[in-house]
Amino acid sequence: MAAAAAAAALALGALAVPTSLDPAFADDLKDKQKRVEKEIHRAHDDVQESSKELRRAGARLDAAKTQLADARTALATAQGRLAVAQERDALMQAELAQAEAALALAQSELEQGQDVVDAQREIVGDTITRLYMEGDPDLMAFASLIDAESAQDLSRRAEINAVMVDTQTRDYDKLQASEVLLAVNEDHVEDARDDVALKREAAAENLLTMEALESEAAAAKTDVVTLVGERASAEDDAARARARDLRKLKEAERQKERIEEMLRKRAAAALRRAKAKAAALAAANAAAGSQAAMNARVGPTAGVLQMPVGGGLTSPFGYRTHPIYGYWGLHDGADFGGGCAQPIVAAESGVVISSYFSDVYGNRLIIDHGALAGAGVATIYNHASRYTVGDGTRVQRGEIIGYVGDTGWSTACHLHFTVMANGNAVNPADYF
Repeated sequence: MAAAAAAAALALGALAVPTSLDPAFADDLKDKQKRVEKEIHRAHDDVQESSKELRRAGARLDAAKTQLADARTALATAQGRLAVAQERDALMQAELAQAEAALALAQSELEQGQDVVDAQREIVGDTITRLYMEGDPDLMAFASLIDAESAQDLSRRAEINAVMVDTQTRDYDKLQASEVLLAVNEDHVEDARDDVALKREAAAENLLTMEALESEAAAAKTDVVTLVGERASAEDDAARARARDLRKLKEAERQKERIEEMLRKRAAAALRRAKAKAAALAAANAAAGSQAAMNARVGPTAGVLQMPVGGGLTSPFGYRTHPIYGYWGLHDGADFGGGCAQPIVAAESGVVISSYFSDVYGNRLIIDHGALAGAGVATIYNHASRYTVGDGTRVQRGEIIGYVGDTGWSTACHLHFTVMANGNAVNPADYF
């Protein structure tokens, strides 16, 4: 009788539901709310809730945008360097023109100097010829002085001889000066020729640089045009992939609603059976003074379920902005980062009521555990590589039911684990 009374008390305690008027219950709700808010703030913007196709399209689009930005930078750089080279070419052409003008002037001055030297040499040559034909001027001058008939004549002859000597000396000096000037002009012409040659060489090198930069700028422009087309194509692909994902997501949402409705009905039936059983036990033990058990209250849900995998939590349960689609919605489970092929175990004993493949959730398995802690509880396992049990299989707590995988909308091997209480998703962390 004592054992029966204890069983009835436990059954009724599991089914009793606290009211919002209970201060302890209100405090517990506040604590849970705070925990949920912290989990929401901690929730990282993972991309596990998008298809691989969309992620590939998004990665391609991001790459195209980055490459286009780089190509535009390269084009601007090439165009800038080309503009500098063109400015330098214009300056070098002006300097070359000045150098060529200086060379032409030096050559003209050289030609004029050569004419002066030739003329002065002719004068000096005539003087030398005359001296050769007439004799030594000094002796002639001396003879002229001897032949003077008077002091006045002597003075006049001496002045004439001095003038002749001065004229000859000036002719020689002019010739020497003309030859020196001619040599200077020749040096100027040589320097001008060297300057022109250097400037022509520099201009030619800069021309090659400009041609290379023009080719580089043309190639960069072609890259920009190509990448503009690639970005547009990637945007179209991403938009189509996103639209397909949204259609699949809506279908998954409809499937989720159907599952929730099914689980609510099963939970209600399980609770009715549990209440009927508890009532029968209570009636059978009423005479034993077990009426106090009727007032037992629900205890905490901690420990009701065991961890389905050994991996750490990577994304908690809670409301958040969807990382891909931007809407505010519920992340209806907890993600565990178990390694690929890591065993998945049943969180509690129960019956497999559904096993199927979803584009979004990959391989899914739903286990109905019946009434637990005052609610009809079911657990859902997602993204597995495969399951070892099927519809209708009864499983035991801790039994291996499948293996962690990367199926459906997933970025890596992990388990998306959902706990349903009376057909509604609840925080799995409260049940471990």
